[in-house]
Amino acid sequence: MELPEKLEPDNPIWRFALAFWQMPGAQRTCLALQDQGWSVTRILCAGWLALEGRPYSGTEHATVTEWRQHVTGALRAVRKYLPKGHEHSQDLREGVAGLELQAEKLELALAWQKLATETPDKAHMTGHAQLIRNNLATAAYRPEQATDAAAELNTLANILASFSNGDSQP
Repeated sequence: MELPEKLEPDNPIWRFALAFWQMPGAQRTCLALQDQGWSVTRILCAGWLALEGRPYSGTEHATVTEWRQHVTGALRAVRKYLPKGHEHSQDLREGVAGLELQAEKLELALAWQKLATETPDKAHMTGHAQLIRNNLATAAYRPEQATDAAAELNTLANILASFSNGDSQP
């Protein structure tokens, strides 16, 4: 796998992700969806685009998918395998969690690279709330995932709706 020469890890989606993660309920809800097989980075991209007034297509560059599968996902699997609270593995578990966060930051940088070069297509929807809901549903890998996670998506939609229209910072 080759990463592009120019990556922008500190990009608008990353800054949005840091702010969004601090919103009450966002972290818990995103992690619950992750446990159901969702990609938090896809959710973050969908949410950021909604706040920018842009629809999320759900398609991503193969490099993003490959990075998620082989790097971010592998680190997450290692972290989850390590016992929680065990005195001899706690430092290792925390170190792997830090690496997982760095991998997610690069994953968002890869996603940003594609989203930043796309021609912004402003949504032609009746309302901001509907765009948020549609984008979040599109972040699902399969339509039935969105149906099964209706409560969690509603929570995230409400959090995103609390942001100012077009403001990617809470």
